[in-house]
Amino acid sequence: MGLAGGPSLGRVRSWLARQAALQAGRAGLWVPVGLGCGAAIYFSLPREPLAAVGVAGLCAAGALVLLARAASRRPILALGLVFLACLLAGFGLARGRTGQVRAPVMPPGGQVRQVEAWVLDVASPGQGGARVLLAPVSVSGLAPAATPLRLRLPLRGEAPPPAPGTRLFVTALLNPPPPPSAPGAYDFARDAFFDGVGGVGLALGGGRTLPADASGLPWRLRLEMRVNAFRWDLTRRLVARMGPDRGGLAAAMTTGCEAFVPPAQVEALRAAGLAHIISISGLHMAIVGGFVFGLVRLAVAAAPALALRLAGRKLAAGAGMAAVLAYLLLSGAPDPAVRAAVTACAAFGAILTDRRAISLRTLAFAAALLLVLRPESVTQPGFQMSFAATAALVALAEAWPRPVREISAPLAVRLLQGAGAALVAGMMISFVAGLATGPFALQHFNRVALYGLPANLLAEPVSTLLLMPALALGVVLSPLGLADLPLSAAGLGIDALNATASTFAGLPGAERVVASAPPWALPAAFLGLLFCCLWRGPLRWLGLPLALAVNLAPRLPPPDLWVAHDAASAAVRAGDAAVFLRPDVRRFGAEIWARRRGLVLAPEGQDAPVATADCGPHACQPVRGGLPAAVIWTRRPSVLAREFSIACARAEVVILRAPRPGSACAAPIILDEADFARGGSVELWRRADGGWDALWAQPLRGERPWSAPWPQ
Repeated sequence: MGLAGGPSLGRVRSWLARQAALQAGRAGLWVPVGLGCGAAIYFSLPREPLAAVGVAGLCAAGALVLLARAASRRPILALGLVFLACLLAGFGLARGRTGQVRAPVMPPGGQVRQVEAWVLDVASPGQGGARVLLAPVSVSGLAPAATPLRLRLPLRGEAPPPAPGTRLFVTALLNPPPPPSAPGAYDFARDAFFDGVGGVGLALGGGRTLPADASGLPWRLRLEMRVNAFRWDLTRRLVARMGPDRGGLAAAMTTGCEAFVPPAQVEALRAAGLAHIISISGLHMAIVGGFVFGLVRLAVAAAPALALRLAGRKLAAGAGMAAVLAYLLLSGAPDPAVRAAVTACAAFGAILTDRRAISLRTLAFAAALLLVLRPESVTQPGFQMSFAATAALVALAEAWPRPVREISAPLAVRLLQGAGAALVAGMMISFVAGLATGPFALQHFNRVALYGLPANLLAEPVSTLLLMPALALGVVLSPLGLADLPLSAAGLGIDALNATASTFAGLPGAERVVASAPPWALPAAFLGLLFCCLWRGPLRWLGLPLALAVNLAPRLPPPDLWVAHDAASAAVRAGDAAVFLRPDVRRFGAEIWARRRGLVLAPEGQDAPVATADCGPHACQPVRGGLPAAVIWTRRPSVLAREFSIACARAEVVILRAPRPGSACAAPIILDEADFARGGSVELWRRADGGWDALWAQPLRGERPWSAPWPQ
């Protein structure tokens, strides 16, 4: 018997049993969660496990599935066994995927080499301008077995990059993919590893084209170059037809090529919370697939002879699936587009098999399929954000009350009610999607667009009802010479989109920089969010504190000094602002570091550290009242010796890009080329007692195939 006025133990057990019964038939929703957790455990390991460990995980997963079937009469136990099986399977699949894609990587050292290669694609531009993705034929100084499968190079000059399918000879400074810009920052080298990109660098000229005879190349490479050449040609024609201000964004939304999008437009879209429109992802796939689905279904319904003989909904679903796959091919199949296409095809496949198209089951199937094929997706911000947002929206659709339709209501009343319901639904969709993706935007990009909700409410009808359908019609009708009207309409949509972005980006406090949370916070937030979406009943709100982990977790105080992985660049903290000591060198990495620590970025061109350090062409020396640290990036022996002598007399910390000179030095901390070769980038904090704490990037990465340490 329980305490007076309180529930008895029997009642509590009965209530918990009812909550467990609500989860009947939802075990499959946790399959991708288990797969993702297993893959995440693999990628978080400090050392690469043996291949036998991955095989053992897959075998154990199979055994646990058999045990779960035997324990089917005990659903909670069976669910736990299935989840554990999926976790082990995700671990084993991730280990197998790493072995499958492992390929040669450029040796470190930054040597100048002659490269003969095929231009495979035009990549998204970097800070240095246009970049090309190359399939090397030969690289000087490397044996064929040691030649990377892919290279990514920015090309010098104002001329447009060569089209895919061009055979190119270029002299380039090549390096392996760079390590993280700061300790704990996103590891782009891991993405390069799984994409087969084994080298990056800088072309030392525009290169020259060679006679192109692709007959001896593998058919997959020839097909990929032909598709990319078609995409590039379409991109050029869109830009030429619509102008740079309109055509760049139109091409990015159609072919996925962002080479012609003006940087000012990109910054305005980011500040307004509309940057997702540039990347071909779920929104674009949904618009294209839904537009074709609705058009075909309307056409079938308009022809009674067809409507009586054909299943219009299934025919429309097949047409929508074909449109999504065609759009995926046209976009070049980047990772966000692949994820969106898999999800869309799963929804259309559900219609073809007489199942519910938009459901958590369909989403779980799509996520599980992607994790089986590409387990590394679990580490990518796009995967995390897209599936978190979609899960939250589908859960919202499940909980959304179905309105009662009034009988014989006047048309004006129905239109008014429909408009009000659409407005409320649009606001809730944007609000819930923003909440679901917020932790990932904070952790990975450190940006908060304060006006993202109203900006999206204004921009999404334009992109959904005008821009994307008009672009699709323009591309389809272009070979017939009938593209002028739809492309003009698309241009008006782009103008409206840019006007919305610039308006909200120009408002006071439109964008804020927020420091990243500790590494544990993001996985906790992801699991908490999934629990809120997948669990049925009031217990789902137990996941809310975890879902808010990124928002609530305490942050470290920002460091006083940051140094790049090769000591070629550095930045110091001045209050709540970051001051770049070499503004023109590795600025991208310095900006990543500053945003991760929640520091304000000084406007470009205003980075001169007047009161922070005394900087010249070879070094930055400390000044009175500033941080007692010196950074010397010259390698010339005579200049190095002079700057080193000055630094030893003034500084507590001396940073050297070159090996340490042989002269004596009174500075307590001296970090030279060998230290950065072992540790990568570093952050330093000055303690109250005058000592220093350091956090290095390389130990956080571990010894993995994509994070081989720099030479000793």
